Amino acid sequence: MFLPSIFNDNVFDNWMNMSFPELNRAFYSQPVSQLMKTDVKEDENGYELSIDLPGFKKEEITAELKDGTLIVSASREAANDTKDENSKTAKYIRQERYSGSMSRRFYIGDNITENDIHAKFENGILTLNIPKKPAQKEVEENHFVSIEG
Repeated sequence: MFLPSIFNDNVFDNWMNMSFPELNRAFYSQPVSQLMKTDVKEDENGYELSIDLPGFKKEEITAELKDGTLIVSASREAANDTKDENSKTAKYIRQERYSGSMSRRFYIGDNITENDIHAKFENGILTLNIPKKPAQKEVEENHFVSIEG
């Protein structure tokens, strides 16, 4: 009987693994939203984004503000270590930790600047505090054509 596991996101994971044991669903085949799990909290002053980035270093993460969109990117190269300190012939049998590049986009509005956003990376969690700013009303400028006479 095929019952979904409480540890899998897909009902068909158990079926696929039982039917095709040589088929290995690679971790990097997951959608970016599954890799960069994000919590968004709102209070009266603004928003707090908490993005899970386990195993990444601060230097491997960037946050860019472009046209009112916050783009959070992370990139890590695969570990090419085939030997450890205790063995001269050790090699990886399986690697499940993510390596590669990923990014997520969040529209935050045109009235927020990079100086308004406070970011902190601690214990594998990137926390971004984004203040609420009222939209600036555009002042209508009158452009009159001078009339001679």
